[in-house]
Parts: sequence; structure tokens; C-alpha cells
Amino acid sequence: MMDGRLERAFAEIDAAAGDSAASARTDFLYRLALLAHRGAGSKLTILPAALPVDAGWLSVWYTPGVSAVSRAIRADGDESFELTGRGSRVAIVTDSTRVLGDGDCTPPGGMGVMEGKAMLMKLLGGFDAVPLCLDTRDGEGRSDSSMIVDTVAALAPSFGAVNLEDISQPVCYRVLSMLQNRLDIPVWHDDAQGTACVTLAGLINALEVTGRRLEEARVVFLGSGASNSTTARLILAAGAQARNISLFDSGGPLCPERSARYEGDGWEWHRELCRMTRPFATPALALEGADVLVAASRPGPGAVPKEWIARMSRDSIVFSLANPVPEIYPAEALEAGAAVAATGRGDFPNQVNNALAFPGILKGALAARAKGISDGMAISASRALAGCAARGGISRERILPGVDDLEVAPAVAAAVAAEAAAEGLARKPVDPDSVARETAESIASVRRACDALADSGAVERVPRSMIEKALRETLDGLGGKGRAELS
Repeated sequence: MMDGRLERAFAEIDAAAGDSAASARTDFLYRLALLAHRGAGSKLTILPAALPVDAGWLSVWYTPGVSAVSRAIRADGDESFELTGRGSRVAIVTDSTRVLGDGDCTPPGGMGVMEGKAMLMKLLGGFDAVPLCLDTRDGEGRSDSSMIVDTVAALAPSFGAVNLEDISQPVCYRVLSMLQNRLDIPVWHDDAQGTACVTLAGLINALEVTGRRLEEARVVFLGSGASNSTTARLILAAGAQARNISLFDSGGPLCPERSARYEGDGWEWHRELCRMTRPFATPALALEGADVLVAASRPGPGAVPKEWIARMSRDSIVFSLANPVPEIYPAEALEAGAAVAATGRGDFPNQVNNALAFPGILKGALAARAKGISDGMAISASRALAGCAARGGISRERILPGVDDLEVAPAVAAAVAAEAAAEGLARKPVDPDSVARETAESIASVRRACDALADSGAVERVPRSMIEKALRETLDGLGGKGRAELS
């Protein structure tokens, strides 16, 4: 549920900005983010998870008691998942070379995103995460895959899983593959696999409400970066046909004649896409009669013209996922003939938000003590996520649940844990119902703890004056229209 103060601020902005409301909201959120982060200093804090912590009990939690813990782990390394926080702790790793839509933000520049990710893992998944920004660049300031892999591998004994984030391509692919082969814990690339999971879930329900089947749908991908290339792999694994898939990068279609662009280590899947998918000379030609557009390319507006959408099949499906401005706004896509329009933004219907997937996926992997996360586990997560939306009733305006739906992570975690066990990737037997219950209880416990911290004054809520300041500055930029005081 959205903070009522933000809802009122958005209403003032919409009334004052008119047709430019979306960009004005973005400006407001930028301003408020800087104020809130500067005021908080950090989105995270560390508190004891076990009580009491008086002088006597320190002999249990620390020395000499922990000697027994160390010796038990020495005798059986898997005990580290049971006797320490390792089994419920994820490393969030980046070198900040490809942060959101902002590109290279210098090694510490990704920390805001990584802390935010850790916050969401705690609030939506009920487990801990540690943000790690690495200075692992070569002499020319570029990503060094070997340095990243060696660093993460050295840190791996402290964590139950690794979440990679905001690493430039093709280094992100090399790092993911190398770590998956080297480590015996799950390594997940959320920019790629997380977006792919949620996109597939949304596509499952969008196809349902428009009367189509994945095996028959013709899908055009605009952009072939980490998210779209992985989405293509996932929908192919889920049943889509390669002859119905077309992809475009900034230079043109992925096709055999252009596979040389993807020579070298890390581009293996792109070369495969060049070989197996159906090429068209231009996106406009590819979209003639196509059922689905998945755009994850350059921010709009205007990156996808309305004319392209008008040429698609009747009741087409349009995912325009660039942030902060989608390639085409939903209203324009719908006006041009689309039946379903989805974006990456939360102020429009059908938000494709990674936060719907990664908390539950990682929780499920941790619960199963999984050795990895397979495409089968990712597809199971997508189907569970689609099912969560379906239970509440799907429509053209609702193909995915909201990020505040507390039933999502338990359902996804249970599905992932069950698939891990089915594929022989689980270290311990799992009962999906128990995983769902434990996930729900963990999330509820975190929410209670947050409320208790706020009520006691140990953690300060964002004050109304801070929101009003950001609103005032935004409205000043619109010529001073609207009220900057929130009732």
C-alpha cells in the first residue's frame, strides 16, 4: 500500500503538470530520493538477531561458546548454513559499471541501488543481504571479470547465495557463468534473470487475457542486452518457438550475418540467438502482424513510434521496459491498438518489477540450501508469480500482482524450492508448504520489527516536511502551480 503522503503529492503533481505528469513525477522522486537518503544516511542497519545480549550471554554468543560452533563447522562445512547466518544471507555484488539507466557510476556509485536491493530482500523476502560495491577494474577503468570472480569466490563462505547487479556486458555474462561453475551456492544475475522471470510471468497472463498460446505467439525483442537476451532464453525454454522470435540490437537484427559482432568470451548465447531466431531487416517490418513486443532498449518517449504498434496483430501485447521513461507510454500503445501495455514503472498498471521475483526466488533457493538456480527454477518462479495474479483475477490492466502483495514471495519461494529438489539441486529435503509458511512468517516478523523500531524512535520515519520540500521544488519547476503542503 502506497504512503498516503506520496499519493497526495502525486495528485498535486498530476493536476499541475497535465500531459507532462510522468516526467514531473520522476523529477519529484529524484528530489525526494536525495533528501531522504541524505537524511537517513543509509537504508540499512545491523541489529542482533538473538537475545539476550547481557554480559553472561556474551559467553554463549561469543567466547568461549562459539568455539563449539567453529569446531562443528570444521567437521562438516554444511553446518555453516545451520549454525550461522550464512543460510539466510545473500551477497549483492556490483562493480557499478552499468547502474540502472545511468551507466558507469564509479565503484561506490552503485551503493544506493545495492542498499535498496538489500532493503527489498529483507522486507519482501525476510532474509538478510549485504551490499558490496567492488573496485575491480583494469588499468583503463573497465570491468575485470577475473577480479570480480576471484573476489566473490573468496567471499562466498560467508553467504548462502550471490546476487549480481549492474555489471556491464559482456562481463556480466562471463562473471555469471564463471561463478556458477566455480561455486556450490546459487549465483543469480537479477538484471538478466530477474527481469526475465517477471516478463515471462506477465507474458503468460497477457497471452491468457488476449486468447493466445506461448507456443504460437510471434514475439519481437527491441534491445538485446542482459534482460532481453535472457528473457528470450527463458521463453524459449518455457515453450516459445525460435521461428517466432526476432531480436534487434542498436545495429540491426540478430542474424547469422551479424554474429561476428558477438565474437569472444561471454557472447555465446547471443551468437546462438543470431543463428536460431527469425531475422527481419527493421523493427517496423518485424512488428507487422507480431503478437508481442518486448522493448528493453533506450529510454523514450518516441523510441517506439505508435505506427509500429498499429502494424501489430489485433489485441497486441506491448512491454516497454526502459526506465525511467518507457520506449512508448502505455496510453500511446493502447491508442495505437495494443490490448495490454506494461512498463517498468509503478505509476502505471502492469509494472514489470524485479522485486516481484528475486525475494521469493532467493528465499526458495536458501530454504532448499540449493547449489544453484536453474532455468527450470526460474520458470517455476514465473508460473507461480503468474498464478498469484490469476488468483486475484487477471485482466488487461492486471497481468501481474503488486509489489506489496505479501502472498507473492511465499508462493514463489515454495515453487523454487520444490523445483530445486526435483532437479537434485537441493542440499536438504524441502516441503513446499513449510517453505511458504516460513517465508510468510519471516516477512511478518520483519514488518513487526520495523514498526517497533519506528514506534520506539530508534529509526526515524521520513518526515512530511521532507516530502513537501521535494514537492515544492517540483511544482516551482512547473511554474509554481499547485499546493506544496500535504494535508
